[in-house]
Amino acid sequence: MPRLFTGLDIPDSVAERLIAIRGGLSGARWITPDNYHITLRFIGDIDDGTAHDIYAILGRVTRAPIPLTIEGISVFGGDRPRALVAKIAPSSALMELQSEHERLMRRIGLPPEPRKYTPHITLARLRDTSPFELANFLSVIGHVPSMRFVVDAFNVYSSRSSTGGGQYLTEAIYPFQHSVPAERARISA
Repeated sequence: MPRLFTGLDIPDSVAERLIAIRGGLSGARWITPDNYHITLRFIGDIDDGTAHDIYAILGRVTRAPIPLTIEGISVFGGDRPRALVAKIAPSSALMELQSEHERLMRRIGLPPEPRKYTPHITLARLRDTSPFELANFLSVIGHVPSMRFVVDAFNVYSSRSSTGGGQYLTEAIYPFQHSVPAERARISA
């Protein structure tokens, strides 16, 4: 039974710049750069029939390439930090794509995603990292300049449960259209 999610790949050039942040933080389990991605919709463990339905319905998605911006480094978890992340600016094109994935998954009978969508790239999972250590780390790395890039496809990924996290496998790639019919194109300034 595969564990699936949809997401966006990160260009190698962006991953290389994010690698420079790695290291020097106790309790951090750094994500390997080939696992960097922006999750759109976590699907979970599903059977093969549901997986087939997912692949089919996602084939209906028609979008233009989406420009994205990494706007800094942040932390999830507040007083109990659990993840170090690169924040992605929530553009209307990205949020519409994520909403469409949510609607399509509900249409085939999957339960709604209970968490509010916050676009990001997970850089490290944190365990027993104190807020003080984290504040020191963030002050040392300083301000990370904005990084802009364009994604021209979304993917369906699979993962297997394993200690320490496993490799994500790309199960399907859905290229965006380079020209979208006018009624579907809504690109904000």
